[in-house]
Amino acid sequence: MIGKLERVALREVWQNEPQFTRWLQENIDVLNGLIDVTLSNPEREQAAGDFAVDLVAEDGSGNPVIIENQLERSDHDHLGKIITYLTSLGARGAVWIVAEPRPEHVAAISWLNESSSASFWLVKVEAIRIEGSPPAPLLTVIVGPSSEGKQVGQTKRELAARHINRRRFWEQLLETAKKRTNLHAGISPGIDNWLSTGAGRTGMRWMYVIRMDDCQVELYIDRGDGSEEWNKSTFDKLCAHREDVERAFGGPLEWQRLEGKRACRIRKVLEGGGLANEDEWPKTQDAMIDAMIRFEQALRPFVERC
Repeated sequence: MIGKLERVALREVWQNEPQFTRWLQENIDVLNGLIDVTLSNPEREQAAGDFAVDLVAEDGSGNPVIIENQLERSDHDHLGKIITYLTSLGARGAVWIVAEPRPEHVAAISWLNESSSASFWLVKVEAIRIEGSPPAPLLTVIVGPSSEGKQVGQTKRELAARHINRRRFWEQLLETAKKRTNLHAGISPGIDNWLSTGAGRTGMRWMYVIRMDDCQVELYIDRGDGSEEWNKSTFDKLCAHREDVERAFGGPLEWQRLEGKRACRIRKVLEGGGLANEDEWPKTQDAMIDAMIRFEQALRPFVERC
């Protein structure tokens, strides 16, 4: 015979949050089995500045872990308290137990797990009984830390840092370039690894490209959807003057028809300079500007005929 499970209002089991906190202090093992962290020595109402934390426990390494309880919908006030307590006590983890987690707080705890070295758990608490039995707690982890989440957070931080560095690189390059050429005048620096301006013909653009360990200048040929035939035809017209172009440029170029792809390009890769070596940025930027000036001058007469 299978009994029928019934949910019980939390306030029928614990009249208030302090009562729930005392119960959890005495039954910390219930939480241990849920979050895969062994918590011990839970203490109530520990001071954190002008505030008091519901519970402060220790993990297996003796690091403090804060526990904040809320027998109602999660709210911004408690989220703010958790972050305050965490920083005040130098805790390595936080458990937020709520009756009803709001979606925005689920997202916030996920973000904190990605963005912080601390670990965060958002736990839903319910009370249940079976066929008139005494009520029992039912705790469910809604969000918790994971190695995948930490890796996602690390990747996001690396990308953010790379975007900042790219913008700084382009700002410096444009400032230097305007003293020598008007080709990219009026172009604003961005966070992409490329910077482009029109070549005077629809579908053709002069581009700077920066990568971690090298950089390049290129003429990119692409009129967009349905333009593959035009792109290839235009590339072929330019390629017919390859010897003249390379003679004017002062060296070989890469002529990439990019078979199987819509676009084409002509480029010059400059080895030994890139985003990773900031000390060499001025040298790299000078080399890119010099190459772009020669590149544009060599190709311009033939671009104008397309």
